[in-house]
This record gives sequence, C-alpha cells and structure tokens, in this order.
Amino acid sequence: MEKAKSLRILAIESSCDESAAAVLDASQGLLAHEIFTQAELHRVFGGVVPELASRDHVRRLLPLVRAVLERSATAPQQLGGVAYTAGPGLVGALLTGAALARSLAYAWGLPAVGVHHLEGHLLAALLEPESPPFPHVALLVSGGHTLLVEAVAIGRYRVLGQTRDDAAGEAFDKIAKLLGLPYPGGPQLARLADEGSRGESSPGAFVFPRPMLDRPGLEFSFSGLKTAVLHAVRGRVLTDALKRDVARAVQEAIVDTLASKALRALDATGLEALVVCGGVGANRMLRERLALEVRSRGGRVYYPRLEFCTDNAAMIAVAGLARLKSGEHDDLGIRVRAQWPLESLQPILNP
Repeated sequence: MEKAKSLRILAIESSCDESAAAVLDASQGLLAHEIFTQAELHRVFGGVVPELASRDHVRRLLPLVRAVLERSATAPQQLGGVAYTAGPGLVGALLTGAALARSLAYAWGLPAVGVHHLEGHLLAALLEPESPPFPHVALLVSGGHTLLVEAVAIGRYRVLGQTRDDAAGEAFDKIAKLLGLPYPGGPQLARLADEGSRGESSPGAFVFPRPMLDRPGLEFSFSGLKTAVLHAVRGRVLTDALKRDVARAVQEAIVDTLASKALRALDATGLEALVVCGGVGANRMLRERLALEVRSRGGRVYYPRLEFCTDNAAMIAVAGLARLKSGEHDDLGIRVRAQWPLESLQPILNP
C-alpha cells in the first residue's frame, strides 16, 4: 500500500449502535459528517442487541459514506486514506465498519488505519477552534467507559484510574431502567435531574453514596450506587415527583464523584488543562461544576461540542489522520478487537 497521497481522509465509526461517517481535511478541517442512531431499533428491547446493531450498520454505512463524500465534494482520488474504528466495541458491529473501510481503501488504492475508539474520544476536542494543549488530563466518561488519562501527546496516554465495575453512563442507564424511564435512559434521567434542580423536587429527599471518594486514588466504582437506588425505591410508588428526587440525587452523586476525581488527577499530575469527553461529558451539571472549580484553580476545561461527545466518525477521523500522517497503516487483513488496552497503542512519531 502506498503512503497517504493527500491530507484528506474518510472515517467510519460502527463500534456500537451509531453508524457514522466523516470527511476531514488537514488544512480545511471537518468537511462533512453524518450519524445515524439506532435508538428506535433497540428501544423495544431496553438495550443494544448486538446482532441487530450489526445488521443495521450493513444497511446504513454505505449510504452515509456516499452522503459525506457528496457533501464535502470529495472524489475518491482526492482522499489520502480511510480510517475506521477497530475497537474496543461489539465485534460484529466493528467488523461491518472495518470490512467496508478496508474494501473501499483496497478498491481506491489507499492506505487504511484502524483507530482505537477511546483515542477518538480523547482527541475529539481537537475539532474545536480552541484546542487543548498537551499534556493535559482527560476525563473520558461514557456508557461503556469511565477513566482518567494523562494525555502526554497525541498517541501517548497514561491511564491514571478507571472504573472497577460499571461505567458512569452505564449507571445512569441502569438506574433509569429501575425508574421505568424509556430507552435510552441516561439522557432521560439527566433531564429529570435538571427539572429537579429547577425546584421541581425536594432537595435532600435522597442522598446516595459517592463511591470511593472516602479513599485515596483515582479509581471509580458505580455498581454500589445502582444498588443503593434499588433499595431506596423498593416497594415505593414511582410517582413523577419521586423520580425527579431520585434523578437529582443520582446525578449529584455521579457528578460529585467524577468532578472530585478529576480534580485529584490534576493535583497528582501538576497539570492545569482538563479535557472532558465521552457521552456523559455532555451532562450540563458536570460541565458547570468542572468549569467553575478548575477555573478557580487557574486552569481550564476543554470539551468537544455536544454532537462530538457521543460516538461519531469525526473523532475517528482526527485520530486516523494523525496516524496516517505518521506513516501508520494496516495490512490487507480485517482485524477488530472487543477489548483493546489504551496504553498498548503505539506512540505517534510525528503527530
């Protein structure tokens, strides 16, 4: 395979239940991106069904690729490579995107590179006009992952702490299900919590534990919070008022835990810049809390815009472009990984 002949790439994301494609140019920035969410497909099951997700990616991805190429006025011969999510994620879903990306790259005579999904999230803030400086601390918090990372440079990451069980977004979703909220439950729970914060609840009606804040370190654990909510609502009528009270208390517990650990990470590393990314990074209360506390310490918080907090192909394009520019690319095999330690990534020599 020849090395990238231009600095414009196509990227594909299919790690879970979002099908996405994007075109990114090194000099002109993000030219086009499209996302199709499968939430309606999985709603009846109350969660993502891997086989259905894979089948829907097969239907959606190629039309999305055509759409972003058309919107960006990009012909295949203008591309310098194709990036795709190679893991971690649902293997079947990953394979659909990887197979399409690898096939297009082969047909067009382009290099292809598999991207680590979490590296995409970590670099999503680079899509913004004011990018975070390196090194910085990143709080990556989503439905499947909660971890603190020292991002030394693009491609060089040190995991400072991560969840021992449920991710924060997973806790949001599971507790929402306990309350009978519709799928996807996490955003619904946050909406109820915001209603409660506006005075539509009884402050202090519930106080839930802040997991692992009473001990040193940067690890997380959220499974006990779900259990505490289960015991608190067992045998009670789930009125709208009760749901708001619980949602407010749950959000306060999760945000307090995430923010406190993020501040500890800044202290431990001596860094001033914090990046918050992943789906839960869109949470309004978390953003407000961190912006206030980090600013009071002389630091600054950076976020991707809301549409790039959840899974998307634009973030895969950022990571893929950096790796293609350094000369990295895959062989002709199609390989994906359900599990992929972030610290196993090869550093980028010339980011």
